[in-house]
Amino acid sequence: MDKIYWADKIAKEVKERISKDPEVKGIVKKHGVLVYDEKTPSGEIHIGSGRGFIIHDIITKVLKDLGLKPRFELSSDDMDPMDKPIRELPEYNQYLGVPFRNIPSPVKGYKSYAEYYFKQATDKFKDYGIDVKLETTGGNYDKGIFNDAIKKILDNHDKVKAIFERTYDKPYEKISFNPICEKCGKIGTTVSYAWDKKREVVKYKCEPNAVKWAVGCGYEGEVSPYNGTGKLPWKLEWAAKWPSKNVVVEFAGKDHFAANGSRDIAVMVCKEVLDYTPPYPSSRTEVGQGYEFFNIQGKKMSTSKGLGVGFAKMAERIPPKILRFIIAKTKPRSVIDFDPEREHDILLLYDKYDTDERIYYGVDKVSKDEKRVISRVYELAQIGKIRKTIPPQISLRHASLIAQLSSDNEECIRLLQKSDHIKSKISKADNEYLIERLNSARLWLKEFAHDKYKFTLQDVVSFKVKEILTPKQIDSVRLLVKKLESKKYTNDSLFEEFYTICTESGMKNTEFFETCYQVLIGKNQGPKLATLILSAGVDRIIKILKQI
Repeated sequence: MDKIYWADKIAKEVKERISKDPEVKGIVKKHGVLVYDEKTPSGEIHIGSGRGFIIHDIITKVLKDLGLKPRFELSSDDMDPMDKPIRELPEYNQYLGVPFRNIPSPVKGYKSYAEYYFKQATDKFKDYGIDVKLETTGGNYDKGIFNDAIKKILDNHDKVKAIFERTYDKPYEKISFNPICEKCGKIGTTVSYAWDKKREVVKYKCEPNAVKWAVGCGYEGEVSPYNGTGKLPWKLEWAAKWPSKNVVVEFAGKDHFAANGSRDIAVMVCKEVLDYTPPYPSSRTEVGQGYEFFNIQGKKMSTSKGLGVGFAKMAERIPPKILRFIIAKTKPRSVIDFDPEREHDILLLYDKYDTDERIYYGVDKVSKDEKRVISRVYELAQIGKIRKTIPPQISLRHASLIAQLSSDNEECIRLLQKSDHIKSKISKADNEYLIERLNSARLWLKEFAHDKYKFTLQDVVSFKVKEILTPKQIDSVRLLVKKLESKKYTNDSLFEEFYTICTESGMKNTEFFETCYQVLIGKNQGPKLATLILSAGVDRIIKILKQI
């Protein structure tokens, strides 16, 4: 295991850059440490983008631990055009080419399409423990925040042209600005063909065939490029944001960092045209590396293609704390391949969380270096204040068993106490923690658990089950009742007793277990039999078995 946690390493490198680079030091002295991220609200925002949100939030928190004063800001790139038909909203095809901020919301109560989908995700940020200031790229254009960068890019068209042509080895003639067409309102179809530097206006045409996914109206005109009349193309816009906002740290997915990709162009434009040091992990000499994908069921998430699991919806299916944990624990350059419907993925994830929790509180012992890293993972996965003492732990698997014995959480807690899984006296915080785990178990059972984990304890044995039992099976059940009435068992001692019963009744082990499961839950298999009996309560089990 690494001796230093990934976010601590990043924060240390950022701090060193600030101290050694006079330009960056000056920016931080004047504007502070801005950690920045952005997302185009082209549809439901997926968990893959959520990985970026949480990575930036973690880095911000760790920078704060180093004594810096960072802030995290996230922008909705709402000036981007709708560039793909939306399967769920075919009536929205009329808006192809229009900025998302100018498209009506599909749900009432929101100013625009962009606001609806952005808020759908960001309204969950508190649940995920993300502390961020939200803004819109369109709002920044309106305020003139990008005006200076726009002018520099347009004034230095030759430099921009040279960057694109040497990167892609093909002509780059268009002027780098897309106005919003004054006639039809589209931005995806406008092409600027001249920049009047003296008058500071761009001349453009809304081309009918500029792109394959939208049709321009043919209008031709001129407009000032300032204060929200249009936008820079994405790769140039990214570069323009950095000096305009004084960004010090901004990661992105690895696809943006691909050779000759958007980060490459943005870095070159930033340093050669705008004369600004690109934010970490890039520099004036290195592009750096982005974070890997968050794959669900082996597939990369995509907002625009409608693939994957929504960031907001996932929070309703798996507790945000657990999702935050998997992102905090995984290095940004490692792929997260998670399939909640795969039999053991969620159970193992909870087990890892519980193990790290025990290590954090010193219950399980590991090396000093391991404890340091694991403790950082645990701290940064928490949402809200960290407890001073370890909470009462029950695995998700066991919580799911208990949750199926009663729908009442307080009754479930009494069952846990009676079976000695937790102390007889617990605090209010312990009670809340246990209820959280029980609710998580119910959610898992509802959304993802395979049938073999689901059962209903049959307080009344069905007539059908009674009819099919052989005399030998009936004798084994009655023998089990006698054993349970004779003494108190632990999980291990009761498990051993089952084999004694099999020997005494002349039954195969598998047949005995199947018999008990049929009587108790109406199935051939179920949770560990000893655990089920002791968790449900011996008296309740005896009452059921005595019906045979």
